[in-house]
Amino acid sequence: MLRGHDLHMTYGLVPALAGVDLEVAPGETVAVMGPSGCGKSTLLHLLGGLQRPTAGEVWANGRRVDGLSERALAKLRQSTIGFVFQAFHLVDELTAVENVELPALLAGQPPAGARRRAGELLERVGLADLAGRLPAALSGGERQRVAVARALSNAPLVVLADEPTGNLDSAATVDVLRLLESLRSEGQTQVIVTHDARVAATADRLISMRDGVFVEETRLTHGTGVRLSRLAGLES
Repeated sequence: MLRGHDLHMTYGLVPALAGVDLEVAPGETVAVMGPSGCGKSTLLHLLGGLQRPTAGEVWANGRRVDGLSERALAKLRQSTIGFVFQAFHLVDELTAVENVELPALLAGQPPAGARRRAGELLERVGLADLAGRLPAALSGGERQRVAVARALSNAPLVVLADEPTGNLDSAATVDVLRLLESLRSEGQTQVIVTHDARVAATADRLISMRDGVFVEETRLTHGTGVRLSRLAGLES
């Protein structure tokens, strides 16, 4: 579903990625861990077409995407990839339902259909009663759930999540992770960047990064029941 081949990214003279290779199978969840500044977020941005690599190739759903035009990349993100950011990046002036429907409107969907889809997604994340609230009137966990719903607006094949629980308390973390778990059960592909080993432990595969390269990879053999027990452990 996603593939990065020999990815390099340099900012001026500073290397952020130094020859990374990654393949993510359909329906797989991969967690990426490492210290701040090791290249985790850069990798996510390259995989999602938010940045272009200095060298290397990026493939999504069987198509090479690193050489696409900006317009083609925008269409790719609209149709294939949903992003969840640690800082939420909600539009302060828009209500929860308006934030969720925004990607669908930008993709050219009819307003009535976009609003209906947004309402359904907010109901799924348990926020239907808060659809009319502005982000400032929501808790951190509620804002993150709105951000997850927004990422699902165009039914993406892949969700890329950058520290999706980094600003949340344990209870809100469990809410968000249970939501991501429910999406996995439907076959969605996910790449999650995290500092939290407990969050990483819910993935199928864990990759450790340091200084722009992968230093260790571990396949985590467990089923949904084990994942949910790990999430329950976060609550205690």
